[in-house]
Amino acid sequence: MRLILKNGAVFEGVSFGAPVSVSGEVVFNMGMVGYPETLTDPSYAGQILVCTYPLIGNYGVPDKSHFESGKIQVSGLVVSEYSENYSHYSAKQSLANWLKKSGVPAITGVDTRALTKKLREHGVMLGQLLQSDPSKKLRTSKPKTFIDPNKENLVALVSIRERKIYGKGAVRIMVVDCGIKENIIRSLTRPETTVIRVPWDYDFTNEKYDALVLGNGPGDPTMCKPTIEHVKKALAAGKPILGICLGNQILALAAGAKTYKLKYGHRSQNQPCLETSSGRCYITSQNHGYAVNSASLPADWEEWFTNANDGSNEGIRHKRKPWRSVQFHPEASPGPTDTAWIFDEFLSQLKMSSDSNSAASLAGRRTESERSASTRRQRRRRATVTRKNP
Repeated sequence: MRLILKNGAVFEGVSFGAPVSVSGEVVFNMGMVGYPETLTDPSYAGQILVCTYPLIGNYGVPDKSHFESGKIQVSGLVVSEYSENYSHYSAKQSLANWLKKSGVPAITGVDTRALTKKLREHGVMLGQLLQSDPSKKLRTSKPKTFIDPNKENLVALVSIRERKIYGKGAVRIMVVDCGIKENIIRSLTRPETTVIRVPWDYDFTNEKYDALVLGNGPGDPTMCKPTIEHVKKALAAGKPILGICLGNQILALAAGAKTYKLKYGHRSQNQPCLETSSGRCYITSQNHGYAVNSASLPADWEEWFTNANDGSNEGIRHKRKPWRSVQFHPEASPGPTDTAWIFDEFLSQLKMSSDSNSAASLAGRRTESERSASTRRQRRRRATVTRKNP
C-alpha cells in the first residue's frame, strides 16, 4: 500500500485496514492517546489522518459508548507502527478489525516524522491511499484524481437528519449539530436542562428555547449559510449563545467577521490557549483547519482566547451581550479537561439570569476555585462512564 501526496511524494507501507483506496486531505494529529475518540470525531470527515505518535492500536478499541459519533469518520489512517497485540480491560476488538468492518483503509510502516515535516512545511495536502495491484508486486494501482473534500458541504454529510431531545429540565438549550461530538451533548445534559439537538440547517428561530449552542464540525464554515442566517436571527433576539470549534467560526461569521484556512491546522491535545482578560494559559484539545480573523471582528466584539503558539484566534465574545465561543474543545474526549468550566459557567449564568441586559460578558466571571471545581466534576463524569463500561 502507498500514500501518495499531490506534490508527488510517496510513502510505502503495509495495509492493516479495509482493502480499499481513498482520496482526501492529509492532516496530522499529535495526540499520544485517544484514537477511538479521534477516529469517530465528525470534524475529520473527508480527511486522511496521520498519527504522529509512533505506536497505535496497543490498547484496542472499547465499546461504542466511548465514541464521539456512530462510526469512524476519517477517510483513511496513517501510522508509524500498528500494534497487532492489544491489552486493555475495556477493549472489545482490535483497531485493525474495527477499521476493516468500517470499510476504512489504513497503512502502517510509514515514516510519519518525515511525512509530518512535509505537511508542516508545505501545509496540509491532498493525498490518496492506494492499495497494491496483486498483478504487480511492488507497484500500486494508478492514482486517481485528487479530491478536495473542503469543496463539499461536509457538515451536511455528518449532521443528524432528525431532531433529538435529551432530558426534561427547565432550561431549554437548542444545539445545532454541524457534526457535534457526543461528549458535548453529555456535558450539556444535566438534571436542569433539556437539550434539543437539531440538524445543521434546521430553522429553530420560531421555537421556544433559552440558549443556543453551536457545535463542532468539518470543513469550510462559509458552507454553512443556512446556519449562519439562523444564528443572525438568534443574535437579533438576544439569545445567549455558546459556540465550540466550528461554532466559533459560525458565530464570528454571523457577527460580521471573516474566517480563513490555517496552513496545517491545530489537531492535538496540548494546544496552549491564553485567556485575554486574565493571561492564564489553558492546555486544550483541538481539531480544526479554519480560524477566525480577529482583525475582522466588529468593534463590539473582542478576543476571548488566543493560541500561545501562533497567535491565532481561539475564542470570541461580545463586550456586553451573552454571546461567546471557543475554538478548542472544552469537553475534551480525548484530551485535558482544563476548560470544562466553560460549560458550567454557561449553564449557571442561564439559571441565574433571566434578563439578558444584565448578562454583560458572561465569560471570565468565575473564580479560579470555581473553575477548578468544574474541571474536577468533568473528570469525575468521564471516570463514571469508564466504570460503567468495564
